[in-house]
Amino acid sequence: MSEARFCVDLNCDLGESFGRYKLGLDEEVIGYVSSANVACGFHASDPTVMAETVRLARAAGVAAGAHPGFPDLQGFGRRNMNMDAAELHDAVLYQVAALAGFCRAAGIGLQHVKPHGAMYNMAVKDMTMAQAICRAVQEFDPELILLAPGGSCLQKAAAECGLGFACEVFADRGYQADGSLVPRSQPGAMIEDEDEAIARVLRMVKEGVVRTADGQDIAVQADSVCVHGDGPKALAFVKKIREALTAAGVEIVPLAEIVRK
Repeated sequence: MSEARFCVDLNCDLGESFGRYKLGLDEEVIGYVSSANVACGFHASDPTVMAETVRLARAAGVAAGAHPGFPDLQGFGRRNMNMDAAELHDAVLYQVAALAGFCRAAGIGLQHVKPHGAMYNMAVKDMTMAQAICRAVQEFDPELILLAPGGSCLQKAAAECGLGFACEVFADRGYQADGSLVPRSQPGAMIEDEDEAIARVLRMVKEGVVRTADGQDIAVQADSVCVHGDGPKALAFVKKIREALTAAGVEIVPLAEIVRK
């Protein structure tokens, strides 16, 4: 009997600079991931940064995705906003379409959509928000993949409208017993030890479990691992994760090679 084949996508939020302000190590990190979530101008980025990030993705052979957020540059899209369903739908559609335009101009396709920050966290638990987001994505292009946590309202809404869905896990974030992330304001939100974070990723990918902040093992599906490119140790950490996965026999592939409708 042949051994089980393990594949995973490595995704990273990129293109979050703005004007003269540079954020992240995009040029260095992009060579180690397989999918890039490109900010679309609402929580971060601007047209020039969007265009340049798409060009980086094309040059690196990395799949591009739209990373829409709340219209909140000052708060980096991490503050909750009370948008009604129609307004949220239109904000997501606007951003996805903008990023798709840059992809088309660069001669590459748009692979996926991953909501950002507070929009992501709120829609995980709010079905009305999740449906508005998924409807916008589906109306723009039903072949796009939605990237979000497994078991969330976003997964349920994606299934309702026939969108492909990829389950995302986080390399350096703590988990609660219900599968949600430990809020950044609480202890245990971030996994600071790199070796611990890498060991957690390997378990999520190969065993389908993660240890929660209170010591339980819970089931997760890891189609894609989110790594961050904006910390002082980001580049070294991304390299170590990729090397550890490869050494463990895990193939790094873009979402389109994992998700099937």
